[in-house]
Amino acid sequence: MLRIKLREQRLKQASRTLVLVAFCLIVSQHSFAQSRSAETVDSSRLTRIDRVVADGLRRGNMPGCVVRVGYQGEVIFEKAFGNRHVKPEKSPMTVDTVFDLASLTKPIATATSILKLSEEGLIDLDAPASKYLPEFNSHGKDKITIKQLLTHQGGLIPDNSLKDYLEGRETAFAKINDLTLRASPGEQFIYSDVGFIVLGELIETISGLREDEYTSKHLFQPLKMTETGYVPAEDLKARAAITQERNDAWMQGEVHDPRAYEMDGVAGHAGLFSTAQDLSRYAQMILNEGELDGVRILKPKTVAKMIAPIEVSSGIRSLGWDKQTGYSSNKGDLLSDQAIGHGGFTGTALWIDPEKQLYVIFLSNRVHPDGKGSVNSLAGRIATIAVAALP
Repeated sequence: MLRIKLREQRLKQASRTLVLVAFCLIVSQHSFAQSRSAETVDSSRLTRIDRVVADGLRRGNMPGCVVRVGYQGEVIFEKAFGNRHVKPEKSPMTVDTVFDLASLTKPIATATSILKLSEEGLIDLDAPASKYLPEFNSHGKDKITIKQLLTHQGGLIPDNSLKDYLEGRETAFAKINDLTLRASPGEQFIYSDVGFIVLGELIETISGLREDEYTSKHLFQPLKMTETGYVPAEDLKARAAITQERNDAWMQGEVHDPRAYEMDGVAGHAGLFSTAQDLSRYAQMILNEGELDGVRILKPKTVAKMIAPIEVSSGIRSLGWDKQTGYSSNKGDLLSDQAIGHGGFTGTALWIDPEKQLYVIFLSNRVHPDGKGSVNSLAGRIATIAVAALP
C-alpha cells in the first residue's frame, strides 16, 4: 500500500513538472516570436531616416517633423525632429505635436465615412450624387457618380473662387451647385477639392450629422483617436504646430486651408487635425482589415474595396486614396502595388501597405513660417528607407 501511494505521488509530481515545462516552453516560444519579429527589422537602415531629415532641416524644407513607422502591429521607428515652430518664438518638436493634416482629411475622414455609409446600405457608390443632393444637377453634374467624386473623375474644377465661401456654408454649397464642368464625368483625372466638399455635404445630408460630428462618433471615438478631429480644443491647440499668418495672427490649431476656414473649419477636403500616434491607430485598423482592439470600424470587404486599384487618365487611384499618379512623389520606390497613401498641402503624408503590413507617417508644417518649404520627395525617401529595412 505504501509503495502504491509513493508511486502515485511520484506520478502526480511528474505530471506537474511536465505541465510546468510545457508552460515555460509556450511562454519562451511566444517571447522568442516577439523578439524575432523585432529582430528581423534592420534597425541600422532605419537610422538613415535621421540623416535624410537632418539634410531636409539644413535645406530649410521644413522647421521640423514627426516620423512614425509601424510594421506587423509594432512601432519600429518614432522620432521628432527640429522645431514645432520658429515664430513668433522657437519651440522644439515633440512626438505628440498636433498637425493640420490638410488634404489627408479627404481619405481619412471623408472617404472612410462615405464607405462606411455605403456598407450600411445608405449610399450607392455607383449612383449619381444628385440622387441624394438634388440641387447638384445643373450643367451636366447630374451624371457625376459618388465613385467618380472619390477618384477625382467628376470633371469638376480643382477649386472655385474663395469669394464663393465668404457668406457661409449654405451659400458656398449653392455656388458649387451652380458650377460648370471642366470635363465630362469619368473622362479625366482632375484633383478637386470641390468634389470632396460635395462628398462632405453628402455625409451631412445622409447621416443628419455634420462631418465633424459623424467622424467623431463613428470613426475616431471608436478607434480611441482621442486627439483627432476638426476644430481642436484649446489643450490640443497649445500642442499644435503653427503654419502661417492670417490677419496678422499665427495659425495654431486653426485650419490653414482658406475655404475650410470660411466653412467654420469643417469641410470634406480639409480641416482635420491629428497626431502621429492617432494616425497609426487608423493605419493599423486598415492593415487589420477594418478592426482594431476588438472594435470593427469597416468590414473586410469594404477595406478591400477601398484599396482596390482604379485606373484614371493619369495613373492609378483607389477610393479616396492615391496609388500611383503625379501626386505620388511622397510614396517612395519600394512600397507594393497594394499600398494606398495621400499627402497634405501643409506638409503631411501617410502611406499604408497591406501587403507589407507597413505604414509610414510623416507629419510636418512645411508651410511655416513663409510657405516656402517642400517635403514630398523627403517623405518619399523615408518610405523607401522603411521598406528597405524590412526582412
